[in-house]
Amino acid sequence: MVDRTLFILAAILITTGIVCSYSFTTYTILHYGYNEFHFVVRQLIAGIGAIFIMWWLSRRDPAKWTNYLGISIFLIFFILMFIMYFLPSNMVTSAGGAKRWIRFPGFSLAPVEFFKVGFVYFLAWSFSRKFSASDKPKNLIEEIKLITPYLFVFFIAVLLIAVLQNDLGQVMVLGLTLSIMLFFAGRTFKLFATLIGIAFTLFVVFIFVSEHRIIRIKMWWANAQNYILNFLPETLAEKLKVNVTEEPYQISHSLNAIHHGGITGTGLSEGSFKLGFLSEIHTDFVLSGIAEEFGFIGVFAVTLVVVLLIHRIFRIANRSEEPIDYLFCIGVALLIGFSFMMNAYGISGITPIKGIAVPFLSYGGSAMLANGLALGMVLMISKKVNSRRIE
Repeated sequence: MVDRTLFILAAILITTGIVCSYSFTTYTILHYGYNEFHFVVRQLIAGIGAIFIMWWLSRRDPAKWTNYLGISIFLIFFILMFIMYFLPSNMVTSAGGAKRWIRFPGFSLAPVEFFKVGFVYFLAWSFSRKFSASDKPKNLIEEIKLITPYLFVFFIAVLLIAVLQNDLGQVMVLGLTLSIMLFFAGRTFKLFATLIGIAFTLFVVFIFVSEHRIIRIKMWWANAQNYILNFLPETLAEKLKVNVTEEPYQISHSLNAIHHGGITGTGLSEGSFKLGFLSEIHTDFVLSGIAEEFGFIGVFAVTLVVVLLIHRIFRIANRSEEPIDYLFCIGVALLIGFSFMMNAYGISGITPIKGIAVPFLSYGGSAMLANGLALGMVLMISKKVNSRRIE
């Protein structure tokens, strides 16, 4: 029997995202001269598509479909991410000077969103075949040698995503997911800590080799330093203080929108910061829009649904007898959890903004369908798990 609660929780988030795509796009519609229903219709189509994918996959036989589907997604979208760089400009859509979407008649596709799902399945499939709970403890060098093929695949993904697509946020999500999945696959905590250290070092390197990332860090620090430096000695605080001529308007307006919403919010469609102050409120800053129009109660409700959804996925993972199912479900839960947390930290000024979409809530058909695909595969696995419980 399929986990209906998981399906319902996902449907609630999808419905919320559709409502937000209508309410939060007022200024964008007027600015670009779009039809009033331009964004909501597209998000509605993507939302219905995601729900249909979840429903359709939940009715498939997991023994026949999960492995075939997971490996196919990994290979197809890995290739698409590679060839996208060589496609002519009329076949791709760029953002920040990097090619991120492939244009098809009537829609655009972001391969990285689907690749994340395929990458998680590839890791689950490979870890379940290579690692065993009965493995003898190994020293750190032996462990690193054992996972070198995965680090190589991840390095290629870093080149395709962080370098060619200029999207460091997605690499962070994948890197954290890889490290924690290795830990759940039976690797040592020493290896986990080492990988986190390497990832942090690479993160710093990628920041310092990119001018726009340095500017983004400075803008974040300019907004956060007044709160942080108060806890440091005055001499040290003066050395760390950064003066920027450009106002960190996105974070400032995001915090103001959150403050303006208060406990209960201004009401649906009554928010003011979507009127040109937060230009990406329906995508990267959707949680700020929810905070303004639905208040703390609305953000708490959305967070609760996300937490319950992740809990259901972990519950399915915990009851799975096959390692590949166990690891894949954990990977999907991590993708959703890290994306939500990194976005929430960014829009509240705790960390720099990474451009990470909120699963099911941010506007974007590719992310919506990819997340629906991931949950559809988890629902397939839940059917296998629940059938064992009945027996």
